[in-house]
Amino acid sequence: MTEGLVEAIPSSTVRRWLHADAIKPWRYRSWIFPRDPDFAGKAARVFDLYARVFDGVPLGPDDYVISADEKFQLQALTRRHPGRPPDPGHPRRVEFEYKRGGTLAYMGAYDVHSARLTGTFAEKTGIVPFMKLVERVMTLDPYASARSVYWVVDNGSSHNGHRSTGWPRHGRTPASSTCLCMLPG
Repeated sequence: MTEGLVEAIPSSTVRRWLHADAIKPWRYRSWIFPRDPDFAGKAARVFDLYARVFDGVPLGPDDYVISADEKFQLQALTRRHPGRPPDPGHPRRVEFEYKRGGTLAYMGAYDVHSARLTGTFAEKTGIVPFMKLVERVMTLDPYASARSVYWVVDNGSSHNGHRSTGWPRHGRTPASSTCLCMLPG
């Protein structure tokens, strides 16, 4: 109407046309363009691990792949009053008010093939709390006796660059290993 193409048009007609059209400018999906020219090769190494292959060799039954990351600035909250259990005809009731307990960081290590999650909380992220997570996981079975454990991590400050050069072997024999595999990014 503004451009003079039509004298008048009902909004319901415009809504119907937009609904039927393949182009929907109000909908979008975010994505990140890979800036690293070696992205495909680096990502392929991670995808291979998820498919139970490392350097072209299938992983054995005593090889494990762990994907680890951290979530920081989680609110630690406690309820001011205890909740009430459900009664016949009434759902469980939870008190609305809570006390703030500061923020915490959660670090999780996820076994991608058995869907097993091991996590720890810390006051903040960093190499020290992350290595505590690694130490905890590597003392649990089956990882403590595994032939190899491959850790897939992102380029977060807790485990990238010079911080990862001292990646521990956890007293393993030369035939066993703990491998750090960085996600591209």
